[in-house]
Amino acid sequence: MKYKRILLKLSGEALMGDKQFGIDHDRLSIYASQIKEISAAGVQVAIVIGGGNIFRGIQAAEGGMDRVQGDYMGMLATVINSMALQSALESKGVQTRLQSAIKMEQICEQFIRRRAVRHLEKGRVVIFGAGTGNPYFTTDTAATLRAIEIEADVILKGTRVDGIYTADPEKDPTATKYDTITFNEVYQKGLNVMDMTAFTLCNDNKLPIIVFDMNKDGNLKKLMSGESIGTLVEF
Repeated sequence: MKYKRILLKLSGEALMGDKQFGIDHDRLSIYASQIKEISAAGVQVAIVIGGGNIFRGIQAAEGGMDRVQGDYMGMLATVINSMALQSALESKGVQTRLQSAIKMEQICEQFIRRRAVRHLEKGRVVIFGAGTGNPYFTTDTAATLRAIEIEADVILKGTRVDGIYTADPEKDPTATKYDTITFNEVYQKGLNVMDMTAFTLCNDNKLPIIVFDMNKDGNLKKLMSGESIGTLVEF
């Protein structure tokens, strides 16, 4: 396998499948099967999931709700998604641990870096919930922070598009895809890969990012095998 330890970032919206809200259990099962496949092949897998399919703090703030309160509600939404993925993985025989940045003793472990690394070394899939535990930070930033802390080789951002394009391919039919792109080029072209805090954190810590289509079955294993899938952001 090309990578020994990865951080897989999934959006909450991806879990909706064709629904308008909540969790599509068929989509969840497909994701769990793909994760099981690479974990069984020896890849150490950590995961961060967004909560946008349930609640988005920033949208609540736009509606007049206190931003800090909204962000904490969003963090709890990520824990719900994390629990759903944990259940899907365990139903397929995958050993998992859920760690939260907010204390929830009855539900999951508190995030402790050394413990997370030990779980990964033992072959368990580790899911990080509740973002960074702080308002004003996205789950992209949480994914980057956790990836750096556990010394992951790469961040894999699983989306519904197959990479980074010159423009939004869902809106501009002339948009062309990059196979590889540098961090500086992303800055210069103003491309939207992650929120800027997360992206800069990756750049500062020399952590490469791969943006790929997680909804295409087999893509995750192909990436682990070294195939050129999606777009690689490198230095």
